[in-house]
Amino acid sequence: LVLKKYCNIGVAIDTPKGLMVGVVKGADGKSIEEIAADVDHLAAKARGKGLGMDDISGGCFTISSLGRNGGTGFTPIINAPEVAILGISRIQERPVRDGEGLMWKQMLPLSLSYDHRVINGVEAASFVKHLGILLGEEGREFDSQEDAA
Repeated sequence: LVLKKYCNIGVAIDTPKGLMVGVVKGADGKSIEEIAADVDHLAAKARGKGLGMDDISGGCFTISSLGRNGGTGFTPIINAPEVAILGISRIQERPVRDGEGLMWKQMLPLSLSYDHRVINGVEAASFVKHLGILLGEEGREFDSQEDAA
């Protein structure tokens, strides 16, 4: 196990030649706007001339989404030497109990695959719950699953 002192995030990019994962370097030290600009740059590069080795290497964690393509759930596969990958599916309308009855809410299915040799399962579940809190109302709007690889 090699502990890195940086956080490089891989982002899956759909291209005419297939899926490619561009890596946002030093994501932990960037604002959301800077990360978005980096992702836009990587996506344009991937769909144009292609990504170079520096653009696709050094990732610690990847984020992939099937939502735009209609995916409602999947089991993302970890790209070695990364330790985890977060899969995001299409937002779905689902009935939720509100104490007195049912109401329809938008739910965002999240799937986290991680290497148990590096990440404790309880910590992984806490991460997904915390992500749900950050993205929605107390995390109750998220249908999350964890998959160990």
